[in-house]
Amino acid sequence: MRHRISVRPALAALSALLLGACVERGDFGRVKRNSAWNDMLEATGSVAAAGRGEPVSPYDHTDDERELRDRAWRFLVPAHDLAWFERALGELAAKRILPPDAGAGDPAAYFGALQRDGALSPASRYRRLSEDAAADARLLPKLADVAARVFAADGVRMKTLGYAGRVSAADIAQAEARVAENRCLVAWVAWGLDRRLAEYRYALEHLVIETPQAQAVPAERSVAFLEAQRPALARLGVPPLASADCAGRGRVPAAVAVESAPSPPALVRKG
Repeated sequence: MRHRISVRPALAALSALLLGACVERGDFGRVKRNSAWNDMLEATGSVAAAGRGEPVSPYDHTDDERELRDRAWRFLVPAHDLAWFERALGELAAKRILPPDAGAGDPAAYFGALQRDGALSPASRYRRLSEDAAADARLLPKLADVAARVFAADGVRMKTLGYAGRVSAADIAQAEARVAENRCLVAWVAWGLDRRLAEYRYALEHLVIETPQAQAVPAERSVAFLEAQRPALARLGVPPLASADCAGRGRVPAAVAVESAPSPPALVRKG
């Protein structure tokens, strides 16, 4: 009996790479807003994520949720744009067309991209590494601040469900899905940060082995500076990406589950 070989996975992968190459970017490498092509990719990603059982909510994003997604983009894709294959996978994962770990890649990818850029001297490679790590370190605390505001708003959202009248099961499911989306996004950023740190460390070590120069010192300091910012995410209390809360089951963490409230929480505080 002859076994039939399906070409569907290969075609899907090829289509994904073509889509990833066409993501339109705006300032700072973020996804361009109000782009019909990017909107189509986002809709495709929502369908794909829902098909994998991941939490997907149709609710509009708050301003903070939009800013969180803009800021998260940097940490969801590879650091070097010449790591084109890894970046294509990363962009497709960031659009949720592929699962989050699809862009896991190789710790050597960043170093390989530095080496492939023939216009860079050894000193310029160290400088690029230093600048990339330092930029990540400067952006991370602000991302953590925005995430904290999003989580606080999620707490209000879930408490409101506990006392609001005429709330349907669909309302509850969509609110829980948005809370899970937000928490899993931050878990994904933490995973992406750890991946970047591993790539930076690999590149620094191999640059020193191949071309030891004084420029290695500021590069090492920049990587250490980025590592020192890691607790800003840890303080948010988000579990690892691979945990039950972020494994595609759509479960909202108990800490923000619907609760009954005797009186409405204050949405605006004085003073």
